[in-house]
Amino acid sequence: MSDITETQNNWLSEDDLATARSRLPIVYVDAVPVRVDDLGTISHVGLLLRATADGSINREIVSGRVLYGERVRDALVRHLEKDLGPIALPRVPPSPQPFTVVEYFPNADISGFHDPRQHAVSLAYIVPVEGDCIPSHEALDLVWLRPDEVVTPTVAAEMSPGHGKVVRHALAHAGRPF
Repeated sequence: MSDITETQNNWLSEDDLATARSRLPIVYVDAVPVRVDDLGTISHVGLLLRATADGSINREIVSGRVLYGERVRDALVRHLEKDLGPIALPRVPPSPQPFTVVEYFPNADISGFHDPRQHAVSLAYIVPVEGDCIPSHEALDLVWLRPDEVVTPTVAAEMSPGHGKVVRHALAHAGRPF
Protein backbone atom coordinates (compact mmCIF):
# COMPACT_ATOMS: atom_id res chain seq x y z
CA MET A 1 0.00 0.00 0.00
CA SER A 2 1.26 3.49 -0.80
CA ASP A 3 2.14 6.16 1.75
CA ILE A 4 -1.01 8.05 0.74
CA THR A 5 -3.24 5.44 2.36
CA GLU A 6 -1.13 5.00 5.50
CA THR A 7 -3.65 5.58 8.29
CA GLN A 8 -1.94 4.58 11.52
CA ASN A 9 -1.77 8.19 12.75
CA ASN A 10 -5.42 8.91 11.94
CA TRP A 11 -7.16 6.35 14.14
CA LEU A 12 -9.23 7.62 17.02
CA SER A 13 -8.95 5.97 20.40
CA GLU A 14 -12.00 3.88 21.36
CA ASP A 15 -13.13 6.63 23.76
CA ASP A 16 -12.69 9.38 21.17
CA LEU A 17 -14.55 7.34 18.56
CA ALA A 18 -17.42 6.68 20.97
CA THR A 19 -17.64 10.40 21.73
CA ALA A 20 -17.59 11.33 18.04
CA ARG A 21 -20.21 8.70 17.20
CA SER A 22 -22.53 10.10 19.86
CA ARG A 23 -22.26 13.67 18.52
CA LEU A 24 -21.44 13.64 14.80
CA PRO A 25 -22.40 11.82 11.62
CA ILE A 26 -19.44 9.64 10.59
CA VAL A 27 -18.45 9.37 6.90
CA TYR A 28 -18.24 5.85 5.46
CA VAL A 29 -17.81 4.17 2.10
CA ASP A 30 -19.91 1.18 1.05
CA ALA A 31 -18.65 -0.92 -1.86
CA VAL A 32 -20.67 -3.54 -3.69
CA PRO A 33 -18.04 -5.83 -5.23
CA VAL A 34 -19.19 -7.24 -8.56
CA ARG A 35 -17.98 -9.44 -11.38
CA VAL A 36 -18.92 -8.19 -14.83
CA ASP A 37 -19.12 -9.94 -18.19
CA ASP A 38 -17.48 -8.77 -21.43
CA LEU A 39 -20.26 -6.23 -21.98
CA GLY A 40 -19.90 -4.73 -18.51
CA THR A 41 -23.11 -6.28 -17.19
CA ILE A 42 -23.07 -7.44 -13.58
CA SER A 43 -22.91 -11.23 -13.52
CA HIS A 44 -22.21 -11.76 -9.79
CA VAL A 45 -22.28 -9.80 -6.54
CA GLY A 46 -19.76 -10.53 -3.79
CA LEU A 47 -21.03 -10.77 -0.21
CA LEU A 48 -18.84 -11.15 2.85
CA LEU A 49 -19.77 -13.42 5.74
CA ARG A 50 -18.98 -11.87 9.12
CA ALA A 51 -19.54 -12.60 12.79
CA THR A 52 -21.08 -9.61 14.56
CA ALA A 53 -20.47 -8.35 18.09
CA ASP A 54 -23.68 -10.01 19.29
CA GLY A 55 -22.52 -13.41 17.98
CA SER A 56 -24.76 -13.57 14.92
CA ILE A 57 -23.47 -14.21 11.39
CA ASN A 58 -24.40 -11.76 8.63
CA ARG A 59 -23.74 -11.25 4.95
CA GLU A 60 -22.35 -7.80 4.19
CA ILE A 61 -20.92 -5.61 1.50
CA VAL A 62 -17.51 -3.98 1.94
CA SER A 63 -17.90 -1.01 4.26
CA GLY A 64 -15.79 1.21 6.49
CA ARG A 65 -14.93 4.66 7.78
CA VAL A 66 -13.18 7.40 5.89
CA LEU A 67 -10.38 8.59 8.14
CA TYR A 68 -9.44 12.19 8.84
CA GLY A 69 -7.18 13.43 6.06
CA GLU A 70 -7.90 10.42 3.83
CA ARG A 71 -9.24 10.80 0.30
CA VAL A 72 -12.50 8.95 -0.33
CA ARG A 73 -10.84 7.01 -3.16
CA ASP A 74 -8.05 5.87 -0.82
CA ALA A 75 -10.60 4.80 1.83
CA LEU A 76 -12.44 2.79 -0.79
CA VAL A 77 -9.26 1.03 -1.95
CA ARG A 78 -8.14 0.44 1.65
CA HIS A 79 -11.39 -1.25 2.64
CA LEU A 80 -11.55 -3.32 -0.56
CA GLU A 81 -7.99 -4.57 -0.02
CA LYS A 82 -8.61 -5.20 3.68
CA ASP A 83 -11.78 -7.25 3.09
CA LEU A 84 -11.12 -8.90 -0.29
CA GLY A 85 -7.36 -9.38 -0.08
CA PRO A 86 -4.40 -7.78 -1.84
CA ILE A 87 -4.90 -9.56 -5.18
CA ALA A 88 -8.62 -8.83 -5.63
CA LEU A 89 -7.77 -6.20 -8.27
CA PRO A 90 -10.71 -3.84 -7.71
CA ARG A 91 -11.26 -1.42 -10.60
CA VAL A 92 -11.90 1.88 -8.85
CA PRO A 93 -12.13 4.70 -11.39
CA PRO A 94 -9.65 7.60 -11.12
CA SER A 95 -12.43 9.91 -9.97
CA PRO A 96 -15.02 7.71 -8.27
CA GLN A 97 -18.58 8.95 -8.03
CA PRO A 98 -21.00 7.19 -5.68
CA PHE A 99 -24.15 5.73 -7.20
CA THR A 100 -26.02 6.84 -4.06
CA VAL A 101 -25.58 8.30 -0.59
CA VAL A 102 -27.02 6.29 2.29
CA GLU A 103 -27.74 7.51 5.82
CA TYR A 104 -27.61 4.90 8.57
CA PHE A 105 -29.32 5.86 11.85
CA PRO A 106 -29.30 4.38 15.37
CA ASN A 107 -33.11 4.43 15.16
CA ALA A 108 -34.14 1.80 12.59
CA ASP A 109 -37.46 3.58 11.90
CA ILE A 110 -35.94 6.74 10.39
CA SER A 111 -34.68 5.52 7.00
CA GLY A 112 -34.63 1.73 6.92
CA PHE A 113 -30.83 1.88 7.06
CA HIS A 114 -29.75 0.99 10.57
CA ASP A 115 -26.49 1.17 12.52
CA PRO A 116 -27.10 0.91 16.27
CA ARG A 117 -23.76 2.59 17.04
CA GLN A 118 -24.14 5.86 15.18
CA HIS A 119 -25.50 8.19 12.55
CA ALA A 120 -23.37 7.39 9.49
CA VAL A 121 -23.38 8.93 6.03
CA SER A 122 -22.08 6.46 3.49
CA LEU A 123 -21.03 7.01 -0.10
CA ALA A 124 -21.98 3.84 -1.99
CA TYR A 125 -20.04 2.47 -4.96
CA ILE A 126 -20.28 -0.43 -7.39
CA VAL A 127 -16.76 -1.79 -7.83
CA PRO A 128 -15.85 -4.40 -10.45
CA VAL A 129 -13.33 -6.90 -9.11
CA GLU A 130 -11.13 -8.88 -11.52
CA GLY A 131 -8.67 -10.78 -9.33
CA ASP A 132 -8.75 -13.58 -6.81
CA CYS A 133 -10.46 -12.66 -3.58
CA ILE A 134 -9.24 -14.02 -0.29
CA PRO A 135 -11.42 -12.68 2.51
CA SER A 136 -9.28 -11.18 5.18
CA HIS A 137 -9.47 -9.11 8.34
CA GLU A 138 -12.79 -9.93 10.05
CA ALA A 139 -14.45 -11.61 7.06
CA LEU A 140 -15.05 -15.34 7.43
CA ASP A 141 -15.91 -16.01 3.80
CA LEU A 142 -16.86 -14.41 0.49
CA VAL A 143 -19.53 -15.79 -1.79
CA TRP A 144 -20.35 -14.69 -5.35
CA LEU A 145 -24.06 -14.77 -6.12
CA ARG A 146 -25.93 -14.06 -9.32
CA PRO A 147 -28.05 -10.89 -9.18
CA ASP A 148 -31.28 -12.91 -9.05
CA GLU A 149 -29.91 -14.94 -6.10
CA VAL A 150 -28.66 -11.98 -4.07
CA VAL A 151 -32.14 -10.39 -3.92
CA THR A 152 -33.99 -13.47 -2.67
CA PRO A 153 -35.73 -13.23 0.71
CA THR A 154 -33.39 -15.91 2.12
CA VAL A 155 -30.23 -13.93 1.29
CA ALA A 156 -31.87 -10.63 2.31
CA ALA A 157 -32.63 -12.14 5.74
CA GLU A 158 -28.92 -12.98 6.18
CA MET A 159 -27.73 -9.45 5.38
CA SER A 160 -26.76 -6.69 7.79
CA PRO A 161 -29.40 -3.99 8.22
CA GLY A 162 -29.52 -1.83 5.10
CA HIS A 163 -26.92 -3.73 3.08
CA GLY A 164 -29.60 -5.64 1.16
CA LYS A 165 -31.18 -2.34 0.18
CA VAL A 166 -27.81 -0.97 -0.95
CA VAL A 167 -27.30 -4.05 -3.16
CA ARG A 168 -30.79 -3.64 -4.66
CA HIS A 169 -30.08 0.05 -5.36
CA ALA A 170 -26.73 -0.90 -6.94
CA LEU A 171 -28.35 -3.45 -9.22
CA ALA A 172 -31.09 -0.99 -10.23
CA HIS A 173 -28.47 1.69 -10.90
CA ALA A 174 -26.59 -0.75 -13.14
CA GLY A 175 -29.75 -1.63 -15.07
CA ARG A 176 -30.52 -4.89 -13.23
CA PRO A 177 -33.66 -4.06 -11.18
CA PHE A 178 -35.39 -6.86 -9.32
